[in-house]
Amino acid sequence: MVDVIHSDIRVFSTSYMSTTPSTQAVSRGTGVALQTYAETAQSLTISDGRDLGLYVDLADEGQSPWTKPVELFDRIGALLNEYIETQVLAQHASWTNLGVGDITGGTAADTTQITVTASNIDDIVRGTKRLIRKSSGGRLMNSNGVGFAWRPEDFELLEAFNQSNGFTSADEALKNGTVEGYHYLGADHYWTNDNAANHVMGGIKKAQKLGVLRKTFGKSHVIPFPAADSNTFFSGNAYYSRVDIGHLVPNTLVAMIYDVNVV
Repeated sequence: MVDVIHSDIRVFSTSYMSTTPSTQAVSRGTGVALQTYAETAQSLTISDGRDLGLYVDLADEGQSPWTKPVELFDRIGALLNEYIETQVLAQHASWTNLGVGDITGGTAADTTQITVTASNIDDIVRGTKRLIRKSSGGRLMNSNGVGFAWRPEDFELLEAFNQSNGFTSADEALKNGTVEGYHYLGADHYWTNDNAANHVMGGIKKAQKLGVLRKTFGKSHVIPFPAADSNTFFSGNAYYSRVDIGHLVPNTLVAMIYDVNVV
């Protein structure tokens, strides 16, 4: 859903054309008025960190099948990845609101919460694509695609809609069910338990940027006999990893990422 940037640079400076030029009438043999190009700078700063370290006694390492380094780092990595996903979805205040009015022909950027059902979840998908087109995002939508990060209960309703509509696609959904990442209604659909309450992410994929510090991401550290205080140490090993991230919703793409307000 986001454009992930792996780097050891702390601050990424970006810019965009802040004044959109307009075409002008041309008269042959006469001078033309040039327009001034202007840009505004934005930056993404990788500064938010999170870590997780687990200490395991030497005796427990020898006796328990759950204290092997592979299992421990697998669990640590899963928890840190969940943190990253939660933080990405927590950026919903930077997105454009989408509510009941946006799928019933009313006012755009509506905050009225939608009660998602098997009969209106397709309206949410179509309404999102309509808003993207009205915001002149059609070309980027065709290039990057549209995606949704649904709650599990929404994903279930999407599956129910899929199984009840069409012929070949419905038969396939009835036979095999649906899994995250499947393409339907012209969009890619995912599910997550990490959405903020009453919010679902939708819109053009890779419009939002996520910066990840390469130096720390995915690195596994084993610390033998870690210090307990200035005079003692623990008889065992510490297993440690961390992540450092940053976020950016470019000003020019705010209208392409939607905060779907749901009950």
